[in-house]
Amino acid sequence: MENLIFSLALILGGLMLGYLVQKLHARQRISLPSDIVSLRKSLQKLGLLAFMPISFLGAVWIVPFSDLRIVWLPIIGIVALLSGGILGIAAAKMLKVPREQIGVMYCCGSFTNIGAIGSLVCFMLLGEAGFALVALYKMFEEISYYTIGFPIARYYGGSDAAQKNLLQRAAGVVRDPFVATVLSAFIAGLFLNLSGIDRPFFMEKVTAFCIPAGTFVLLVSIGLGMRFSSIGHNMEACASVAAIKFLGIPLIASALAYLVNLHLVADGLPFKVVLVLSSMPVAFNALVAASIFDLDLDLANSVWLITTGLLVIILPLLYFLLRALPFL
Repeated sequence: MENLIFSLALILGGLMLGYLVQKLHARQRISLPSDIVSLRKSLQKLGLLAFMPISFLGAVWIVPFSDLRIVWLPIIGIVALLSGGILGIAAAKMLKVPREQIGVMYCCGSFTNIGAIGSLVCFMLLGEAGFALVALYKMFEEISYYTIGFPIARYYGGSDAAQKNLLQRAAGVVRDPFVATVLSAFIAGLFLNLSGIDRPFFMEKVTAFCIPAGTFVLLVSIGLGMRFSSIGHNMEACASVAAIKFLGIPLIASALAYLVNLHLVADGLPFKVVLVLSSMPVAFNALVAASIFDLDLDLANSVWLITTGLLVIILPLLYFLLRALPFL
């Protein structure tokens, strides 16, 4: 229960701190060493290029890979992302929204906050071993965003940006420093794991610090860009996406995980990871896509805020569900 409370406090505290700094800077109450956009990028680089790689390397070093059934994790991860997008388009068609909102509904249904929030929740509720499996689950996340999600967003938007084919986009993802750094850390941790080299005792304390610290830094950067406008005008679409994120996707992903017997691996740990990560809110990348491709940015912002705010309900539900399921 202490870990649950800490997770909620860290998530809300990081977002609110970033938002407070944003507002104080806008009203000239405080001065910053750089503009808000540059500060956000610097914090994201610190979180993604410093804290997170160390965390993944240290956690993957000790996770058990003896059961090959965990190779289903990245497949379930991509299925969850794509099914969320399909459900988003289906909901948009039912609501009869305009094209620029259909693209938003796809992105918000598909793009999921696995890295910052999902990894923290896995660490706090499932420990280092659960956190290590996050990297496996999200293996195809960025590729699906850039090769599938962004082209769909462009199709429904009015922007001529990023006119690249599938292979160019895939190559761009692989070369992206954030993706490359995390993959390198995962591969290095896997090598150390399989080599039989014992992990130094101090690495447990290092990962215990880096995981929440990296998440907090990323959440502050997100808070620096938060806007609360137009939420009241988009409640129907917000409710639809919330149902997709917290009901539709978890049911699909958990059913698939159960069918491939992940609940029988390592006391059900991979199944628990799937349940947690498939229940996370909209990722900030959905706002990036809406901005780049001239979609309805107010709708994207509203859905992101609503689904993130609902974590105060979702996280306690996950906490009790993980302890109530008979095979877990």
